Amino acid sequence: MNQRIQRPEVVVITGASGGVGRATAQAFGKRGAHVCLVARGEAGLEGAKREIEQAGGKAIIVAGDAADPQTHERAAQQAEETFGPIDIWVNVAFTTVFSPFMEITPEEYKRVTEVTYLGYVYGTQTALRRMLPRDQGKIVEVGSTLAYRGIPLQTAYCGAKHAIQGFTEALRSELIHNKSNVQLTMVQLPAVNTPQFTWGRNKLPRKAQPVPPIYQPELVAEAVYWAAHRKKRQLYIGGSTLIVIMGNKFFAKFGDWYLAKTGYDSQMRPDPRDPEQPNNLFNPVDSTQDYGAHGAFDDRSTNRSYELWAAEHKGIVAGALAGVGGLAAAGLLLATRQRD
Repeated sequence: MNQRIQRPEVVVITGASGGVGRATAQAFGKRGAHVCLVARGEAGLEGAKREIEQAGGKAIIVAGDAADPQTHERAAQQAEETFGPIDIWVNVAFTTVFSPFMEITPEEYKRVTEVTYLGYVYGTQTALRRMLPRDQGKIVEVGSTLAYRGIPLQTAYCGAKHAIQGFTEALRSELIHNKSNVQLTMVQLPAVNTPQFTWGRNKLPRKAQPVPPIYQPELVAEAVYWAAHRKKRQLYIGGSTLIVIMGNKFFAKFGDWYLAKTGYDSQMRPDPRDPEQPNNLFNPVDSTQDYGAHGAFDDRSTNRSYELWAAEHKGIVAGALAGVGGLAAAGLLLATRQRD
């Protein structure tokens, strides 16, 4: 009897030179995947490639701008020519501006939108050109809590993440209508300790920071890997994500007021901003220096998410809830009999 030889997974990851994209590349690489790394920063890409190969996987580099559709097309072609059919495509690449809305120029707003939103659109279209004819494959859109609840000082980023959410829902309905076996998942992130707050364009008076609680990129990467191998519509990471998204459904007006009061100071460190700080809005800052996956907040970040654990252990959670329900029912029955 002939046994089918299982080949390594072929994965394309955009924004792979740093932050969540970098950690996600590590997560796939240590499981032996063949990964196509896409980003602008060549030093970061080389670092990611080394990590994957040291972990036992294989990697190739495609240096290019996520805002350019041809970058995604080159990545897909090189991935399939080198490794074979793409199994999983993960969209992570983004850029941002920390600034009050009226201080963002039209050029800056356009750039954030082109990279952070249209980059996902172009990557998804490129992946589907390969996956739809084969009727298989998985696309993971790395989103954010801010896809549901916008916050001050990040209007461009929030707008792009909201757009990704709407685009993903619309596309998912099309795939279902066409009875496609290609899967589409969105992973909604909390605040993550990445270089975003070091290299994002900052027009604030002080250094930028993620709104606590802050999570490590490796936790997010493991969630992305898990979601990439499950038929799950959406995955929330972190209690803060769940609270914000659910709270916004019922208390949006309170959220407006609360963020008006707290959303400025919570996004700024005490230190004044360095006006000479490099930023990656139009040009990469990791072309000669490798920033890695982590930002400057290791001492304030956690690697634990009970919501992710519950999603990964649904059977245990369901059993525990059933047990609690059974005990409650037994207690109610006993109390009723005693009254009788």
